Amino acid sequence: MNRQQFFSKLKRFQELLVISLLGALPTILLGSKLRNILYRSIFARMGKAVYIQEGVEFMNASCIEVGNGVFIFKGARIDGREHQNNRIYLNDGVAIERNVSIGCLEDSYIEIGQETFIGPGVCIAGPGDIKIGKRCLIAANTGIYANNHNFADPIEPIKYQGITRKGIVIEDDCWLGHGVVVLDGVTIGEGSVIGAGAVVTKDIPPFSVAVGVPAKVIKSRHRKPLVNTRE
Repeated sequence: MNRQQFFSKLKRFQELLVISLLGALPTILLGSKLRNILYRSIFARMGKAVYIQEGVEFMNASCIEVGNGVFIFKGARIDGREHQNNRIYLNDGVAIERNVSIGCLEDSYIEIGQETFIGPGVCIAGPGDIKIGKRCLIAANTGIYANNHNFADPIEPIKYQGITRKGIVIEDDCWLGHGVVVLDGVTIGEGSVIGAGAVVTKDIPPFSVAVGVPAKVIKSRHRKPLVNTRE
């Protein structure tokens, strides 16, 4: 075992020790406050007034940055994977609801913007980079997948043909309805609304309303200044 592997295993042991001791401690017994204090030793950065319920799983927390006032509820799983170039960044005021899964593979950058809400059961998966803007609403059971399997060879199992990765951008103030699927290589423009159950396979212009499988723009929204102009 080389020096780098040794320190990597030591870091993972420290992470497991802290999470095992505090991860299941009920919130009613000051669990959230203790996690807020001691998780700082395993995260890349952790802001103030962070609320983490019991039963939240973190992997490779040294790749995870958490801003001020972030809420993470029961059953969430945030996996930075063991790769030095991975980064998951939850900006100030982000809310991660129950049973959300956020995962990197390698060389992945996942950022969720200020005051964005991620609903129950949402899956956000690299390895392509994913950037979700400020004040977005991502409804329950949405899937955001920044990868695609190669399958050109009918003989070789698809599992072994590798993947492509282009990345996904969801700009500020977007609302994705229940069960939306966003596929790799897509940009959803600012202020857009994606109807429940839509599958987004191509770019969506700003301030659009799109529905269907595949998603198609059915109308545009008139652009108006937002009342909340906070950064």
